[in-house]
Amino acid sequence: MAKKLLKPAAFLLLLLAAHSVLAQPAKTSRESARVKIPLHSGWTFREVGKGEWHKAAVPGCVHTDLLANKLIEDPFYRDDEPKLQWIGKTDWEYQTTFDAPADLLRREHVEMVFEGLDTYANVTLNGATLLEADNMFRTWRVDCKRLLKPGANTLHVTFRSPINEVLPLMAKMSYQLPAVNDQGEKTSPFTRKAPYQFGWDWGPRFVTSGVWRPVSLEAWDSARVESLRVVQNQIGRDSAQMTAEVEVVSTGAADATVVVENLTDKGTPARQPLKLAAGTNKVAVNFTINKPRLWWPAGMGAQPLYDLRARLLVGGREVDEAAARVGLRTVELRQQPDREGKSFTFVVNGVPVFAKGANWIPADSFPTRITAERYRQLLESARDANMNMLRVWGGGIYESDEFYRLCDEMGLLVWQEFMFACSMYPGDQAFLDNVRAEATDNVKRLRNHPSIVIWCGNNEVETAWQHWGWKQNLPAKLWDDYKKIFHGVLPEVVAEQDPARPYWPSSPSSNLEDDPDSQRMGDVHYWEVWHAAKPFTEYEKQHPRFMSEYGFQSFPQIETVNAYTLPADHDIQSPVMLAHQKHPRGNQLIREYMLRDYPEPKDFDSFLYVSQVLQAEGIKVGAEHLRRIMPHNMGSLYWQIDDCWPVASWSSIDYFGRWKALQFYARRFYNDLLVSPHVENNNVEFYVVSDRTQATPAELVVTLTDFDGHALSENRKSVEVAALASKSYLSLPAEELLRGRDAKSVFLDCELLVGGKAVSANRLFFRPYKELTLPAPHVTTDAARAQGGLNVTLKSDKLARAVYLSAEGLDGTFSDNYFDLIPGKEVRVEFRARRAPSPEEFRARLKVRSLADAFR
Repeated sequence: MAKKLLKPAAFLLLLLAAHSVLAQPAKTSRESARVKIPLHSGWTFREVGKGEWHKAAVPGCVHTDLLANKLIEDPFYRDDEPKLQWIGKTDWEYQTTFDAPADLLRREHVEMVFEGLDTYANVTLNGATLLEADNMFRTWRVDCKRLLKPGANTLHVTFRSPINEVLPLMAKMSYQLPAVNDQGEKTSPFTRKAPYQFGWDWGPRFVTSGVWRPVSLEAWDSARVESLRVVQNQIGRDSAQMTAEVEVVSTGAADATVVVENLTDKGTPARQPLKLAAGTNKVAVNFTINKPRLWWPAGMGAQPLYDLRARLLVGGREVDEAAARVGLRTVELRQQPDREGKSFTFVVNGVPVFAKGANWIPADSFPTRITAERYRQLLESARDANMNMLRVWGGGIYESDEFYRLCDEMGLLVWQEFMFACSMYPGDQAFLDNVRAEATDNVKRLRNHPSIVIWCGNNEVETAWQHWGWKQNLPAKLWDDYKKIFHGVLPEVVAEQDPARPYWPSSPSSNLEDDPDSQRMGDVHYWEVWHAAKPFTEYEKQHPRFMSEYGFQSFPQIETVNAYTLPADHDIQSPVMLAHQKHPRGNQLIREYMLRDYPEPKDFDSFLYVSQVLQAEGIKVGAEHLRRIMPHNMGSLYWQIDDCWPVASWSSIDYFGRWKALQFYARRFYNDLLVSPHVENNNVEFYVVSDRTQATPAELVVTLTDFDGHALSENRKSVEVAALASKSYLSLPAEELLRGRDAKSVFLDCELLVGGKAVSANRLFFRPYKELTLPAPHVTTDAARAQGGLNVTLKSDKLARAVYLSAEGLDGTFSDNYFDLIPGKEVRVEFRARRAPSPEEFRARLKVRSLADAFR
């Protein structure tokens, strides 16, 4: 019996009929308009030429289809992953049958459009070859009218194993293209497919096949709209001068008109007549948006969006249309020479933006399971943690339209990479042509999204060539091939299709002006903390211009671990726990770092909890430092925000959407106003960092406090917090602050008050946790009904560190967690739930833990 699949939302198996009938185009005045008919029903699949056919979901993949039919066990459960590797080495076939009505067959053109075939696919229609595909990331459009027939039509797709397809080619080569993360045969560089599906140091190896994005029939006659690009020529206070660049494919010569409408403001449509010729035609339609409302990154303003539509009329009748939702904003990647090298700053609407955020990986090993609800939950979590940028990492996928739509709505800037990572790639003409087509498809699909602020060629290929031994051990032609792609094909596509956005060849990179790991210019990935086991304080010795990767691992919560283990597996060195730790030294490194600052946790559950506090405290050191040194550094993107399966990893949100300690910490260290105390040259410097565009009057309050909550001394200072700046507003000698008191028994409680209310709070301890003489706290709680849930009030008689709340069996979330509870200062937290429990039920299920509870 197959176990229930572990996933963040229920996977809906559609009960599809084996035979479907296409809806007939309506006989109206729009009879000649383009018609799009989905082909998502009636699909079945099997191993090529073997056994019975089983129901399949399209879009989908073979792993989820096998699971839905109870033909395999849950890929994510315990150590099932290695048992399922045969799937990626097997050929699969899919088919469906549909009826083609007479009205459809009378159309001048009928095309089959596959928005995603994964990956090596042979498509036949009624037994005749229709298409050969070899790229997961391309859209495949092919005329199929010649193969259609009245009545039943059979569409068949054969997927060849992405692994077996490449092995014969590799066997003929005298060298191997590096693919350091492939957890098996190193085939991924040759295949235009999501690299992470071949395995990574946080993800499993599930090499998928299937129709992974929608497939449809499109019928049209004289002409259709191929694409719409909205260009912002000039944005002023009173008007925005715009151009709609419309690409039209026409059967032959015809008189046509393109009408551009602003559906948001409902202004007068702009019209542009044109004479169509056979083939591809391009027309530019100028129009104006009056009183434009600017789109801003999260935390800097609103995100108004304009719905625009371009309608194509031929012979006075509308034959097609295209729509775009745009935000009005300018973007610049400012790289200005200075004494330290060259800046690397994103500037939106003329305002420098400190990029606060994280790296994004696909939220599931099987991307078709990522629902709109799942995207929203993760992206809202980023926004609610005061993030303004996500880096869509180059080892995953070009994300769904829903992802970018939500980023537009939430003001989340997107660093968008092309899907190349940690490998060298072929440079033959066929491969380059395939990459060019892939890049063109995706740039054209995504270029109207205001959230995307940069196109980046790849993840870590440039630094790998220079520093991972590849340059010394591989043919020099591979570097020439690298430049063909990342300094040739990709920037050429961006220049042609989306010239207003910057292009950056690799991450990290100095654009070949310096070492790719240079901290003088470009972006940096810093991994000496973690891989080299250097202490967290090493973060404070780094002075990059933009930090696009740094990170540290933790385990997920016990509820998540319980979903993929048995109680007997609850040892971090058990085979099952090691199967869900993809870094070869991961568990060892977590423990090594932990014992530097903390005692040995008393049990497995406590180890998981302390690992999250360890991760959060460590990344806090890095993030606050990176913010304190602005504007020298203008970016902090930690690795990583999400997971593709339940695992010990660098994520701040686990696979099931549960916030780890780091996500709660991020909301504090990414606040638009941050008070950050820091010891420098025996002085404590009290920095305030501001992302606000206006100066802010505030009061800085610094209190030396003992662990019983007694205020031993207090310093107050009125400050004018400078806009878009970091500055130390108060400097006090550490000895003067302590005044002979034991540094193991006191701490500094720092608050920034605006209008009398604390907008940022931070603490400075003078010794590591395991050296502190912390007494055991007694935490009391009270719960009262509130709209949408409960208000929970907490108090403690002693300092309680990293207080963690959980409510076993209740479907809800806490508004804050992993916070310090200071005697005399109560903390109020909201418990939000779809079904609010009674206060009595909640109290019975509430569990309160602090660091004092984690150790013997």
